Amino acid sequence: MTWSIRWKVMLGTLVAVVCGLLIASGMTVQALERQRFAQLGEILDAKTKLIEYGFQPLFGRNRSSLSPTQLQETARDLGTRASAQVTLLAADGTVLADSAVQGAELAVIEKHAARPEIDQALSTGQGQDIRSGHTTGDRTMYRAVLIQTAPENSPLVLRVGIPMVVLDRELSEIRQHLFWALGLAFLVALPLSMWLAHNITKPLSDIASAARQLSSGNHALHIRTTAQDEVGLLASTLNQMVDQLQAKIDELSEDRTQLLAVLASMVEGVMVLDYRGHVLQVNPALERMFGISRVEARGRPCTDLFRHQQLTELVAIILRSPAHRQDEIVLPLTGRCLQIEASPAGGKRDNEACVVLVFHDITELRRLEKIRKDFVANVSHELRTPLTSIKGYVEALLDGATDDPVASKNFLDIILKQSDRLNLIIEDLLELSKIESGRVSLKEEPLELQSLVERTLSMVKPMADKKRHHLITAIMPSLPSVAGDEGRLAQVLTNLLDNAIKYTPAGGTITVSAALAPSSEASQRPVNAIDLSVSDTGMGIPEQDRPRVFERFYRVDKARSRELGGTGLGLAIVKHIVEGHGGHVWVEANHPQGSRFVVRLPLGSTARGSRSMTEADKI
Repeated sequence: MTWSIRWKVMLGTLVAVVCGLLIASGMTVQALERQRFAQLGEILDAKTKLIEYGFQPLFGRNRSSLSPTQLQETARDLGTRASAQVTLLAADGTVLADSAVQGAELAVIEKHAARPEIDQALSTGQGQDIRSGHTTGDRTMYRAVLIQTAPENSPLVLRVGIPMVVLDRELSEIRQHLFWALGLAFLVALPLSMWLAHNITKPLSDIASAARQLSSGNHALHIRTTAQDEVGLLASTLNQMVDQLQAKIDELSEDRTQLLAVLASMVEGVMVLDYRGHVLQVNPALERMFGISRVEARGRPCTDLFRHQQLTELVAIILRSPAHRQDEIVLPLTGRCLQIEASPAGGKRDNEACVVLVFHDITELRRLEKIRKDFVANVSHELRTPLTSIKGYVEALLDGATDDPVASKNFLDIILKQSDRLNLIIEDLLELSKIESGRVSLKEEPLELQSLVERTLSMVKPMADKKRHHLITAIMPSLPSVAGDEGRLAQVLTNLLDNAIKYTPAGGTITVSAALAPSSEASQRPVNAIDLSVSDTGMGIPEQDRPRVFERFYRVDKARSRELGGTGLGLAIVKHIVEGHGGHVWVEANHPQGSRFVVRLPLGSTARGSRSMTEADKI
């Protein structure tokens, strides 16, 4: 059974009070008893001397002349006068006279030689004892003295006894009064001890209750007490500790929130491992990279979770010899390229960070590097081809071809044609560079697509007629106007039509259509845009090449493209102009044959603003 501190204080106080009262009562009774015994001893001594003095006239004569009756009468007379029991005894303990018995009974009284006071008197001249008398039955104080009689007689012993009935009655009354006083004191001490225990333990109970609430998470609680003692000091100290603890918790919570916000907002994946290689923490970016969840990742070994040999070896190396390391891995399923930076954190115990791995997704960077390399190679090739041709024919002219007017004219025509081609490539490159760098300002004017399509078709119609192509328009009536730059949109449509005419065999069909963009499957609300498309019945574009046709210098059929005179930059210019208008462009298969380029332009004001250059734009 567990007792509360209030009961312990109350019961301890009561026990202390009761023990103190009992000890005080006992000592008081003992002191009073000793005092009364001393007084009674003095009285008994005085009476003994007086009674001895009363027997002296009888002891001066010969003992044989004294009759037992005379001794008995004298003893009874002196005992009556002194209010005491007077006993006269011979040296052998025989009772010669006793004021408490009749004369006839003296013969049957046993000898008193064994009585302590008699034995002391015979030995030392006087003796004293307290006991219950054999004659009266009451507790009596006895005093015995040795009386010297005539020389020819043996000494006698005079014993005087005073009953202690009155003293015992007084002591009993004192004990009774002390008992009632003790009971009254206990009744007074009981509420006082309860009050004292309450005053002492109430602040402690408040402190214990506050501590329980503090442990349950209520850190805003303060202990209220008016005590100025140690309990008040304890409460004040605990309040300061709570304030400091709350400040620390708020600081840690803020730091943790900021850390989680940083981890959650990072595009790099972060993984924290302990000294055993078990996962302690991962951020959302890493979850997306590897297709895992934080719940299933935490606490599991890194080797079991990812099962990537190169990553496993990197973790093993840094756990074995802590040092900053870098590596690059490729995920087998997605083909994503990740750069890993592993740094030691120093933890050597459970749930302590030992290694921090940062995963940078450099898939796009590697793709852009590849595009840059391809761009440099393509530019070099595209420029080298006309330059090589020009150089070859110039050298031929210098070697003497000028003497042949027909040959020299043909050579000069080829040189002019290659110069025009080189000039066209450079102009397209400069045009594309200006568009990507934002140096070309796009106007925002309301345009009617019907008139734009008609004007563009009139410009490309002579080229189409040479190859006997059929130009068809399918413009939805009452289309709303779009906001854009008429010249640039005409350039977009011209480039698309030029490609369609070039890559469509003679007698093909080219269709230009415009209609409101259909609603998406996820949302039934109509898309606030117009789709402008150019379809042909040409050779078409393979599925694997469609995502790359808008890259600079990318050609599906390189030999045929150069034969037809394209620079490989037209679709890249189309893409950037369309995106500058806030739209986007893509290519689809035009069943049963050919291709279909779709330009989606937003209605109303465009959302392009000032377009910043991306990494792809900088290539």
